[in-house]
Amino acid sequence: MELVARQTAVGLLQVLQLSGEADLATLPRLSDLLTRLLASSTGTSVVDLDGIVVLDDAGLGLLLGAAGRARQSGSDLVVVCSAGVLRDRLTTTGFDRAVRVVDSISAIA
Repeated sequence: MELVARQTAVGLLQVLQLSGEADLATLPRLSDLLTRLLASSTGTSVVDLDGIVVLDDAGLGLLLGAAGRARQSGSDLVVVCSAGVLRDRLTTTGFDRAVRVVDSISAIA
């Protein structure tokens, strides 16, 4: 399976909706997508993981790195994830302590 992405604007938010697999095989594409997302946003960037079926440690690392780059530039990165298994992974790994994770875009205020 591959990584499919769509970037849209929701109000003032730049949202990157991902589906498929975010793993070692799709790492270069994910890195490029995150870089473009941060470059196109002056405020909060959102990564929607609700369509993701696989998220390995490499993918988590890229998301953490992107969140760090966003903070350094004075902006923020928020992850949307409502799926049970993936949400559990974000909690188990401690990802949700480093990056804000919400259930929906409407929860971002």
